[in-house]
Amino acid sequence: MLNITLPDGSRRQFEAPVSVYDVAASIGTGLAKAALAGKVDGKLVDTSFVIEHDADLAIVTGKDAEGIDIIRHSTAHLMAYAVKELFPEAQVTIGPTIEEGFYYDFAYKRPFTPEDLTAIEAKMAELVKQDIPVERYELPRDEAVAYFKGIGEAYKAEIIESIPQGEVLSLYREGSFTDLCRGPHVPSTGKLKVFKLMKVAGAYWRGDSNNEMLQRIYGTAWATKDELKDYLFRLEEAEKRDHRRLGKQLDLFHLQDEAPGMVFWHPKGWALWQTIEQHMRKELDAAGYQEIKTPLIMDKGLWEKSGHWENYQENMFITQSEKRDYAVKPMNCPGHVQVFNQGLRSYRDLPMRLAEFGSCHRNEPSGALHGLMRVRGFVQDDAHIFCTEEQIVAESKAFNELVMKVYKQFDFHDVAIKLSLRPEKRAGSDETWDKAEQGLRDALTACGLQWEELLGEGAFYGPKIEYHIKDAIGRSWQCGTLQLDFVLPERLDAEYVTEDNGRARPVMLHRAILGSLERFIGILIENHAGSFPLWLAPVQMVVMNITEHQADYCREVAERLRAEGFRVALDLRNEKIGYKIRDNSQQRFPYQIVVGNSEKENRQVAVRRKAEDLGSLKLDDFIARLKQEIALSLVH
Repeated sequence: MLNITLPDGSRRQFEAPVSVYDVAASIGTGLAKAALAGKVDGKLVDTSFVIEHDADLAIVTGKDAEGIDIIRHSTAHLMAYAVKELFPEAQVTIGPTIEEGFYYDFAYKRPFTPEDLTAIEAKMAELVKQDIPVERYELPRDEAVAYFKGIGEAYKAEIIESIPQGEVLSLYREGSFTDLCRGPHVPSTGKLKVFKLMKVAGAYWRGDSNNEMLQRIYGTAWATKDELKDYLFRLEEAEKRDHRRLGKQLDLFHLQDEAPGMVFWHPKGWALWQTIEQHMRKELDAAGYQEIKTPLIMDKGLWEKSGHWENYQENMFITQSEKRDYAVKPMNCPGHVQVFNQGLRSYRDLPMRLAEFGSCHRNEPSGALHGLMRVRGFVQDDAHIFCTEEQIVAESKAFNELVMKVYKQFDFHDVAIKLSLRPEKRAGSDETWDKAEQGLRDALTACGLQWEELLGEGAFYGPKIEYHIKDAIGRSWQCGTLQLDFVLPERLDAEYVTEDNGRARPVMLHRAILGSLERFIGILIENHAGSFPLWLAPVQMVVMNITEHQADYCREVAERLRAEGFRVALDLRNEKIGYKIRDNSQQRFPYQIVVGNSEKENRQVAVRRKAEDLGSLKLDDFIARLKQEIALSLVH
């Protein structure tokens, strides 16, 4: 008898080998209909896969993350099938899934047009209605090369020729279309009912600019129409909230070709920056951090000793002076170790928390640059905690409390935790990495947190906890990190005097809350759609007069508000008040203050909170209201 164990622990017995689909059918017709694939002993397989031994089995449906990925990968194949039906001379190349969608690259004699995309999408829908079976079969490598050359698919043949000889490859066939793929795939095209083609872009063959340019068609696919509808709504919202457009509209910053990946901050944008930096400085001071400042450029020898030259050189800007090689710092950590190393440190000095708003530069590819989200020059709210091994858990808990408090202050309440583990390219022994990874697991457990583990995503010198915040339209952004490092203190000779007068290496906790301030500001702009909470707004209110008779009182009101610490604009233009209200509304100030004869005579102000008219208030009462609003925003 064959024993199949299901995720709930129940078992089903079969007298002979059985397919994944047959197991699903034995549970219920609804599950069989919904089945897209199976997970046999943890490995994803097609529903046609035959189980020949006792095994654990989970049926994968569109409700599962793996199911959505299979739908998207299968839809990429469906799109390629439709393209070949409509444009037989087109050659297919590579078609993977991406976040929330897929793409496929094609070689074709002319550019695809929007009308072509409409036709391809219609052909895809036609193939879905036919409910064509998707069948897996295998071919030896050389036979696969010959097959694809025989049907004129030179790119696909080139891909297969790069695979070692003797390999047996899996192919998937649906109707007249066959593609190379590991799979798994949906059992038939009828499972792919919810999709949309999004755009066409250029892409070099194999990502090499020396190769020919291909055409990349992007699409998205989902399990239900509601999910697609939500996705398209989020895209529309994201376009409205694009920080590059709002940055220009609100006069916050700009970028230009003379300084690629570097930001020119305008007065209002710099006011926003300074508000964030000063707030973080207060939080760090209260948490026992000491602020320092380290050089922007340091000798190549230090970067060799730290391991950055070997592991990170391709991302570093290099310069030279008087026959000495220097690097512009991509990270702050080696400089912080130099500060720690000045003087003899005692165990009584630990933990030592050194913080810096450190200016860093990384030589990012120009094609990867994206507004404030991906830049070459940026500032990190960086800090390094030097401590003993016994202090790791306590310091990690304290940092977790701080980072969660700060995110709430910035109105981020949904935070996911991920643990990034050792990358292939790394410094330090496996034993050291084992200890570091377990140290962070212990810290997360002590914080009472649930987390996801990411293999191979750690920094080269240590594993890291990542804090992913979710914005107003459901997008996730990785900002905060906590990295546990035994390697750098060893490489850079950091040590302290122990209680028994011996010498020991400190443990180094690298940590950031906002990460890159540039990127965090981009996230904030999009999260709030440019309408910042009062405490953050670069300009918190505008004071407007109705006629010239109130100009002096408007100046008096603005001066009083500025004296109380508020950021105030003054609009005394000779325009109708309705026009000024509409015009200033475009700047998304939290408050608009209107002054007419009545307000001037009664020493009051007429207040608008966005679109809400709050009526006339005494200036002292209005100031008290503002201070209370800010205080409530920052108390968590």
